[in-house]
Amino acid sequence: MIARHYSFLFATLAAPAFAANPFLDAKDDKPVSTNFRGTERNDENIDGEIPLTARVVTTRVAQMPWGAIFKIDFVDLESRAAQQREIRSEYFIATDDRIVQLLEENNDEAVKKIAATDKPPAFEENDICGISSGHFKHQETLWQTKIDVKGDLCVFDSSHPSGHFRKIVWKKGLGLVQYDSGYGAGRDGFRLKRVSMKK
Repeated sequence: MIARHYSFLFATLAAPAFAANPFLDAKDDKPVSTNFRGTERNDENIDGEIPLTARVVTTRVAQMPWGAIFKIDFVDLESRAAQQREIRSEYFIATDDRIVQLLEENNDEAVKKIAATDKPPAFEENDICGISSGHFKHQETLWQTKIDVKGDLCVFDSSHPSGHFRKIVWKKGLGLVQYDSGYGAGRDGFRLKRVSMKK
C-alpha cells in the first residue's frame, strides 16, 4: 500500500492507562527471533513459486503510558531465486485496542517524537493493521481492507483489483505469525508463515 505522511495530531482527552495489546506485546526490549517459511514469486520464475525462508525479529523500541512501538525486521532471507529478496523493516504502534503501522519517511525519528508524547497520535483508518476485538472495514480509493478477530487470531486482509494484496496475521501471545504481500496479480510477491516451535 502507498505510504502517506503520518499526522502528528494529538488527542485532546487524557489517554487511559495502557493495557497491553493482546496481539503485539513484549515483556522487555530484548529482540525476539522466530523462523518463518513460505514461498516467493517473481518475474524471473515463470514456472511457479520458490520456497522462501526468513528470520523475523520483533523488538520493542519504545514504551509510553498509552502504548508501545515495535520494529519488525525480516532477515536472513533465503531462496533459490537469482535475485535476493529484501523485505523492509516495519514499525507498528500498539495501543490496547489497535495496531497501527508507522509510515514516516524516517521512522526512527518518528519513533523518538511519538515516544516523548503523553497522548497517542490521531491514527488514520488506513494505517490500522490490527484490532483487539470485533471487525473493521475500510476502503481507500480501490484498496479494500478488512480486519477480523476470531479466537486467538487477528487477520488483516487488504487487496486491490489490480492484484496487489497484503495479509497480516497476529496471534495472541506470539505476535506476527503470517505476512504476505504481492504485486500485479501474483507477478511478484511472497507469503511467509511462522514455523511452529515444538517442545
